Amino acid sequence: MNATTRTRRATLRTRATHTRATARAHRNIATGTPQSARTHLIAAGIDPTTAKRYAGAFSRGLTADAARTTKIKLKGRTRKTTQIKLYTATTFAHRLATYRPRDITAARLFEQAAHRLAA
Repeated sequence: MNATTRTRRATLRTRATHTRATARAHRNIATGTPQSARTHLIAAGIDPTTAKRYAGAFSRGLTADAARTTKIKLKGRTRKTTQIKLYTATTFAHRLATYRPRDITAARLFEQAAHRLAA
């Protein structure tokens, strides 16, 4: 297997992972229950990698509508229980309308997502 084939396979795996994450986010948002900032961002049209990167900053300073606990895998077999903030669609839409990261490319993505959500 040469380098070109490996690159193509990696690209296909990444695309498939992003497609599954997007479908999962749309399905979770459609239930109407409060969801995490990352899920809302993916459903709004931001790619999963960027959504994961900015979800923490996006939710900082924002009062959560609900919360749940989940386990996060650390190194080895260790796991940690953490609390995740959950937001309703209206709370998310208000925050998305005002939040802009410093990175120009990401700010443009967030602006486009806000316009799509408002329309």
